[in-house]
Amino acid sequence: MKYTEFRDAIHQGLQANPGGYTWVQLRERLQLPYDQPCPTWVARLEAEIGLERKERLRGAYIWKLKPPKE
Repeated sequence: MKYTEFRDAIHQGLQANPGGYTWVQLRERLQLPYDQPCPTWVARLEAEIGLERKERLRGAYIWKLKPPKE
């Protein structure tokens, strides 16, 4: 899987659920081939699509998109 495919899948998955998902939930829903996300790719997602990982659910970060600026 190329980075652009990964980025687009994550972006579409998170747009479909503004409440966000944990990494495991995203991985399973999107059938991603990675046990853990690449830290370099995660940093790029933060810059390119506005990924945020702040809140936690049972110790796991919730992945969300930043709300659009008005």
